[in-house]
Amino acid sequence: MKTTPLSALPLDADRALALAHTTLDIEAAAVLGLKRHLDASFAQAVGLMLAVRGRVVVMGMGKSGHIGRKIAATLASTGSAAMFVHPAEASHGDLGMIQPVDVVLAISNSGESEEINAILPMIKRLGAPLVGMAGNPQSTLARYANVFLNSSVDKEACPLNLAPTASTTAQLALGDALAVALLDARGFKAEDFARSHPGGALGRKLLTLVSDIMRSGDQVPHVPGSASFSALMREMSNKGLGAAAIVDEAGHVQGIFTDGDLRRLIEKGADLRSCTAAQVMHSQPSTIAHDALAVDAAELMEQRCITSVLVVDPAGVLCGALNSNDLMRAKVI
Repeated sequence: MKTTPLSALPLDADRALALAHTTLDIEAAAVLGLKRHLDASFAQAVGLMLAVRGRVVVMGMGKSGHIGRKIAATLASTGSAAMFVHPAEASHGDLGMIQPVDVVLAISNSGESEEINAILPMIKRLGAPLVGMAGNPQSTLARYANVFLNSSVDKEACPLNLAPTASTTAQLALGDALAVALLDARGFKAEDFARSHPGGALGRKLLTLVSDIMRSGDQVPHVPGSASFSALMREMSNKGLGAAAIVDEAGHVQGIFTDGDLRRLIEKGADLRSCTAAQVMHSQPSTIAHDALAVDAAELMEQRCITSVLVVDPAGVLCGALNSNDLMRAKVI
C-alpha cells in the first residue's frame, strides 16, 4: 500500500495554531465547568475513600481506563492505597481482586460502558461501596452508584465532537481533586510523599541522612592540635576533603583548617613552618549531627558560604565529614 510521505502532506500552520488555542479554551472551560457540579456528593466520595479499610479500586474502559490508571497512581502516591482493575478482565476472574472492604471508583463518560455495567450487579452484591464518575446523571452507572460524581462537559475539543478530549481532561481533574482532598484529610506531609518516591529528587532530599553520604573512619582528615603545619597539610592532601578537623585526645572537635584558611595565611605573609595546627585552625567550625538530613547540611553550607562541614555526635566527637562534592554525588544538590 502506497503512503504519502509526511513531507508531502499539506499543513495550514495558522489553522493548526488556531485549533490548538481552541482546544485549550474548550478543555479549560470543561475543567472550570466541573465546579458547578460539585456538591455534597464530592465530600461523601472523599469520606468513603478516607474510611476505606481496603483499597480504592479504580475501573474504566478505553480512554477512561487510561485516566483511571493515572488516578489510581496519584491516589497511591499521596497516601490512599489504590489499584486499577480492568473491567473486561474483571468479568473473567479479576473481580476477585475486589473485596467488601474496598471502595470502587468506576469511570465512564457515558455511564453506559458495557464492560462496567456487566459487573455492577456483582459489585453491589459484594457490598463494596461504589463511587461512579460519569457525564450522564441518568446513566446506569449513576443509578448503581452509592455516590455519583458528575463529570459532564459541554463538548469535546475534537472538531468532530467524537474523540474523548475535554471529557477525559475533566475526569483527570476530578480525580486530582479527590486525591488532594484525601491527602489533606489524612494530614499527608512532604515526608510521607518522599517515602513513596524514594528514587525522585524530593525523596533524596527528604530521606537522605548525613550519615548516608558522609566520609567516615580513615576517610576523615583530622589531626591533634599539637600537630605540625606540615603534618596538617599532609593529612589534608591525603584525604582530599579540602579541610581537616583539629581534635583533642578524646576526639572532640576543637577547630578546622581549610584550603581557604591556607590562602588567607599566605596572603598575609605568615611564617607557617613553625606553626601548629591549633595555631592556624578556625576555632568555631560549622558542624552537623550525623542523623540530620543531608539537605540541611547543604543549606548550612550555602548560608555560611562554606564547602565542607564536620559531622559530630551528641558529645561533639568527630564522626564524619562531607563537602559539596559529596552532596552532588548523592544528587541532594
